[in-house]
Amino acid sequence: MTDADPRAVTAPNRSVDLNADLGEGFGSYRCGDDAAMLAAVTSANVACGLHAGDPDIMAQTFALARARGVAVGAHPGYADLAGFGRRQIPLAPAEIERLVAYQVGAAQALATYAGHRVSYVKAHGALANLAARERAVAEAIARAVRAVDPTLALLAIARTEQVQVGEAAGLRVFQEIFADRGYDPAGQLIPRGRPGALIEDAGAAARRTREMVEAGAIITEDGAHLGTPIDSICVHGDSAQAVATARAVRRALEEAGIRLKAFT
Repeated sequence: MTDADPRAVTAPNRSVDLNADLGEGFGSYRCGDDAAMLAAVTSANVACGLHAGDPDIMAQTFALARARGVAVGAHPGYADLAGFGRRQIPLAPAEIERLVAYQVGAAQALATYAGHRVSYVKAHGALANLAARERAVAEAIARAVRAVDPTLALLAIARTEQVQVGEAAGLRVFQEIFADRGYDPAGQLIPRGRPGALIEDAGAAARRTREMVEAGAIITEDGAHLGTPIDSICVHGDSAQAVATARAVRRALEEAGIRLKAFT
């Protein structure tokens, strides 16, 4: 089954970005192998200090990304260190707007300090999932990005409210799919904790990602193909198999003749 989305691509992308959520340690605690991930990806979404990260980790991550030639984005989330930003916090849209603006500004400052430049914004965790389905939240994020720096791009979950809202706000919007997450029949991410939410086998993730990029579609748990532009592919950097998955996805795409290139 195929959804005739008018925005869907009609031919496989010949280049695509591979991104990862990085800089997600805090203080003496480390999360994932950022150095290894930066050798595989073309863009890095750097935590801004509220769901994870701190000034030292942010500066180090930006500097290493610069040395590796990897593009960087701000990755703002809820102020939820204990829950890793995966718990929804009841905030008014205006509060979310300021929360995002604060984090984007912090990321820009530390990227500049490290000799790099933030070129896009991608919301994290529960905040991103809420923005995917609630227009008011998506609008708050878009307003924050536009107010801080309208030249920044917005990396949005494909086929969600974020895409249309970002475009309406005059931002450059790029759409991402997830290599290591499953999709429900509506094309939304299967909630963590449900069967099929996480794809932990690196080979399976790579094969599925290649199929989606070549089809120009999200492939759901029931086999439906939901057409969408695919500008970027995300591999979560905090999982035990993150490095293996990123390497396998990269290899599978390159073997298919698809070039890995930052979207910004």
